Amino acid sequence: MNARALFAVSLVFLCTPSLRANDHPDNAPRASTPSVNQQASPGIMDPSQMSPRQVAELRGDILMAEKDYEGAVKMYVAILATDRADAHLLNKLGVACEQLNETRQAEHYFKQSMKADKTFVSPVNNLGTLEYSKGNYGKAIQYYKKAVKLRDDLGAVYSNLGYAYFGKKDYVEAMTSFQKAIAVDPEVFSHHGGAGSILQQRSATDPGLFYFLVAKTYAEGGDAEQAAHYLKLARDSYYKDFLSAEKDPAFAKVINDPRVQEVLVVPPSYAGNRKTMQN
Repeated sequence: MNARALFAVSLVFLCTPSLRANDHPDNAPRASTPSVNQQASPGIMDPSQMSPRQVAELRGDILMAEKDYEGAVKMYVAILATDRADAHLLNKLGVACEQLNETRQAEHYFKQSMKADKTFVSPVNNLGTLEYSKGNYGKAIQYYKKAVKLRDDLGAVYSNLGYAYFGKKDYVEAMTSFQKAIAVDPEVFSHHGGAGSILQQRSATDPGLFYFLVAKTYAEGGDAEQAAHYLKLARDSYYKDFLSAEKDPAFAKVINDPRVQEVLVVPPSYAGNRKTMQN
C-alpha cells in the first residue's frame, strides 16, 4: 500500500463511525462488548512524513478499523517491544484485547497505560467499563468518576457513569449523569462507535426502564424528538409503566408534542389496547 493510499485509509479510520456487528439497530442496551468512541488523539500525519514506527502503528490502527483485532494486537505488541511507555499504544492494545474478550490482558494494558500517563483519561474509563461488564458497578463508578475529573467534556464517560449507577439501581444519580452526558453531547446515546480509544457502554440490566429514564432525561431538556424516540423504545421493550409519562412532571415540556402523543396513543404490537398496557 503506497503512502497516499495508506493516508486515505487512515482518514476513513479516524473520522468515520463504524457499526459493529453486534450493535442493536436501535442502539439497544444489550449484553455485548462496548462500542468504541473517539477521543482526542495525536494529529493525523501524511504517512510519507512518518517514521517507520509511526507507519507501523498506523497499520495497526487500520487493522482495528477492519476489525482484525488479532492482527492489530500483533502489530501493536511488535511496536511495544521498542516503546514500552507509550500510553496511547498501551491503551489501543487494551481496546483490541477487549474486543477479543481477552479481559485479563485488556486490564493489564489499561493499567500499564494509566501508569505511563496519569493524565490520560481513556484507560481510566476503559477499566471502569471492564468492571461494569463484570457487574462490579461500585468499582466502575470509582473509575468513571476519576475519568470525569481528568476530562469533564466527554459525553461517553458521563453516559458510562450513568449506566453504572443504573446497574446499582440508583436511578436519581443515573439520570443526573445522563443529563450531563446529553449536555456535552446531545446524541451521545445514538453513537455506534468509531475509531478511537474510549469504550462506551451499551449494556443495561433492564432495557425498558433504561429507555424510559433516557426518555425522561431528554424530556426534561425539552427535546421532544429524542424523548419520543426513547419512550417508544421503552414501550417496545415491554416496559409496562411507559404510560406513566402522561402524568410524570418530567415530561411536562414535551407531553403535548404530536410525536410523544403518538407513542402514548398507538399501542405496541404486543398489546391489544391501552387498557391492556395499564394492567
